[in-house]
Amino acid sequence: MKNLLITFIFLFTFIASAQQTVEDDFEGNGTISTWFGDGANINAQFNNPYKESINTSNTVLKYEDVGGQYANIRFQLDEKFDLSEDYTFTFKIYVPLIGITGSQNNQVSLKLQNGDLNEPWSTQTEIIKSITLNQWQTVTFNFKDDSYINLNPGSAAPINRSDFNRVVIQINGEDNTDRVTAYIDDFLYDGTIAGDTSDEPVFDNLVWSDEFDGQTGVVTDLDNSKWFKQTYPIINGQSWANGEIQHYTDRVDNSYVSNGTLKILAKKETYSNNGVTKNYTSARLNSKYAFTYGKVEIRAKMPFGVGTFPALWMLGQNITETGGYWAATKGTTGWPDCGEIDIIEHWGDNQDFVQSALHNRSSFGGTVNKGGRSISNASSEFHVYTLEWSATKMTFSVDGIVHYVYNPENKNIENWPYDAPQYLLLNVAILPNITAGFSESAMEVDYVRVYQESQSLSTEDNNIKNQALRVYPNPSNDLITVDLGNVNTKGDLNLYNIAGKRIHTFSQNTQSKTHNISFLSKGVYFLQVATSNDSRVIKLIKN
Repeated sequence: MKNLLITFIFLFTFIASAQQTVEDDFEGNGTISTWFGDGANINAQFNNPYKESINTSNTVLKYEDVGGQYANIRFQLDEKFDLSEDYTFTFKIYVPLIGITGSQNNQVSLKLQNGDLNEPWSTQTEIIKSITLNQWQTVTFNFKDDSYINLNPGSAAPINRSDFNRVVIQINGEDNTDRVTAYIDDFLYDGTIAGDTSDEPVFDNLVWSDEFDGQTGVVTDLDNSKWFKQTYPIINGQSWANGEIQHYTDRVDNSYVSNGTLKILAKKETYSNNGVTKNYTSARLNSKYAFTYGKVEIRAKMPFGVGTFPALWMLGQNITETGGYWAATKGTTGWPDCGEIDIIEHWGDNQDFVQSALHNRSSFGGTVNKGGRSISNASSEFHVYTLEWSATKMTFSVDGIVHYVYNPENKNIENWPYDAPQYLLLNVAILPNITAGFSESAMEVDYVRVYQESQSLSTEDNNIKNQALRVYPNPSNDLITVDLGNVNTKGDLNLYNIAGKRIHTFSQNTQSKTHNISFLSKGVYFLQVATSNDSRVIKLIKN
């Protein structure tokens, strides 16, 4: 066996069980980053339109119920509230009369739920407070002394429960389609929650990017070392999914770089490919880079036009999709089992809305795994669309504001095929409802960046890493499978705890072997896999 100099460098940063406040002043100083509107539009940095009395701050959260039957806004934490000692929530609210329709009670409710469940509302407890229109006021929700409503009458009193991690705010009731506009500021919980224990990955190492830089005024083709232009129709060589009616081409006419941005240009024109003639063209790009876990940031501006359907998304590198860049060399699995991650989708007939979604065996096509938000300038201004993908969850945001978190409680092949490499796709499709007057419109992309974790546990080994190595499922319950890849049939496996102490050694003399880890407690570990030509450390999470 080749001698390897392997020096472990432990770079762990421990954060003691610090306590964290739960607050937001909507001036950029809060600890809440996951505000989400359900049937309601939100803007968490809206210029305060009523600087008066008790609230002269510059920015507030704007809540706009657009007629959703159960419209609300909410946020969710990773940790649970402990209401046994700290049980009070407060915020300021202003509801103008001019923003109300219907005859609902002027009220605001605060609901606590267990957001980790498939039906979070089933655990709900709620306090309702009356409000006065046309003035700022502070409302307080005391889950010890105020009158509360448990959705399940058999549930314990809120102060005797420890399962709440979601806060829902609802104005003027529910089960109605009346509209209401409100402004909220200075949200505060009077206690704290368990702080960061450093288990969450920090994706701070830029590993791949395209900045689409070029000479001003000069049109150039894409960097073909980074991008592949997919053109062969995936449905019988004739058409594309979703009822799309365009051809994708590899021409510079449809995808090019100019003035520092990528343009994917959808055009109305007659074009034939593979014996089929269509009336629209566009481009669909595949990245020649695939990865597992990390942060994707894409700064982009959507096209205009009813019937346009742009997307920034990802597919499993193992997809068997004829004509795709990876299919010939990596394709083993069909859709949706390969896993699809839609970082952002936009529909021209819903101009102010963007959405993120997941497609897998548990739900696909009209998937239930989705979340979106309204932004009024998706096609006129650049926004940063971000996916943070770890071994435990996916978090989607626009301009730093989270609108959807995907985190199945019991991960399995049905709902979590996301423990294997994925690649990026950028495209603009044309749907059958395209307007007759459409001529052309482009999606512009300023940059695409992929970040991963800096290795916490690393080796001083300069050999080329074996990218085929896989450890799955991860997170895992009792069993893990270690696949050393095609070139290795033997490996030494050492398991370390988060303090860097070796706690177990596995033997592996075959390419793929399943190991029992049921003896481990729940938590984070590091598995060092050393073969004849490689040494890698993989973060392992035990459920």
